[in-house]
Amino acid sequence: MACAASAAVATVGLAVSPAAAAPATTTQAEPGGACTAADLGTRHPYIKSSEVTPTITHFKGWYVTEGSAGTQSVNTSVQTTISVSVGLTGNVEGSFEFETLGKVGASLGLNVQVNYTSTSSTSTSVTWNFRNPGYYGLYKGTKKVTGTYGSLNCNRVQQGDGSWALKWIEGADTGSYTTFTTLEEGAVRCEDKVPANSIMRKAQDLLDCGSATATAKHPAGPVPSAKAAEAGHEAEKAAKAEKSVKTTGSPAPATRAALDCQPAVYKIDVPGKPLNWSAPLLANDGIRLRESNWTSAHLDNWRLCNVTERNGVIEASLWNWGNGGCATVPADIANQEQAYLTTATCGEDDLQRFYIYRDVPGSSKIGVQNKYTGFMIGHDRYADGELIRQYSSGRQDGTGTYTLTGV
Repeated sequence: MACAASAAVATVGLAVSPAAAAPATTTQAEPGGACTAADLGTRHPYIKSSEVTPTITHFKGWYVTEGSAGTQSVNTSVQTTISVSVGLTGNVEGSFEFETLGKVGASLGLNVQVNYTSTSSTSTSVTWNFRNPGYYGLYKGTKKVTGTYGSLNCNRVQQGDGSWALKWIEGADTGSYTTFTTLEEGAVRCEDKVPANSIMRKAQDLLDCGSATATAKHPAGPVPSAKAAEAGHEAEKAAKAEKSVKTTGSPAPATRAALDCQPAVYKIDVPGKPLNWSAPLLANDGIRLRESNWTSAHLDNWRLCNVTERNGVIEASLWNWGNGGCATVPADIANQEQAYLTTATCGEDDLQRFYIYRDVPGSSKIGVQNKYTGFMIGHDRYADGELIRQYSSGRQDGTGTYTLTGV
């Protein structure tokens, strides 16, 4: 892999003086709030938008005659299935996802689902005591909550007087979420007065109240609803489209002949300690913490390539001098909490791109975030041979803070 330095790439001004990581902050992350060097390897969500939509998950039109009043159990048909998801993965398994959904509920004052779950995708029954004859819609429903989130990351910010401080800033990654409130069930008639924009009103809209079905005599039992059938069909198409998007994996990277690398060579160290990132020799191994010695063979030497910078945050590929590969998260496990980092043939792939958050000038401490997954990079414990992994919120104990030490 050719690695050519270019004058077109701006210097990133990374200092190389070592310093020990500060304790993790105990203050709540807020835009513009103070953070510490230990927070460089962490992120927290903030809610950018929210929309609450009453949604019918199951429905059945039902006609009750004079002789059929009383308690009945009616089997309803699926209208739509709502699955809880955060970001691209469609799962809720990491601390960032839990925190995101928790903030959604708190901001709206609603009790929403914060674990991976979904409404039933099969027919279910509703038991109801019918007091009067007439045309009813039996339903199960919930409030579907959707929106977008951003992340707060710790990074250096220049003050008005020219000094520098660490602040929580809006990170580069954003995403969308879906969740829902507690399920409700009931029955509603065309003539019932119900609150606008309520679950009951949504069920009433499916009754075809303007049609002859609502007023004509009808035998006791199910009544077809054209509106319900159409709504169910549209929901099914939307669900298939959403699933198709979420299951699309990261494409294989397009091979490129050369990287535009800066000339500086770095070690990515644990602050104040001997171990640092070392690339694997074997394709099925990962990047691990190792101590540099005469056998390292440049596997602990890294260059920043194809560097860009936006709002003080660097984006770069991490090219390894020892094996000629680029740091990446394996595509087949990219959606997993604690997926390990490895190296692969360098290519045009967001899994090989990383955001670098920096300490104030004079310190070489950094935090690292994968562009595609949004997860922060860290390690589970300080030990020789320990794999470097990704964590959705980062390592809150400060073990996601590293130093970029010039070689």
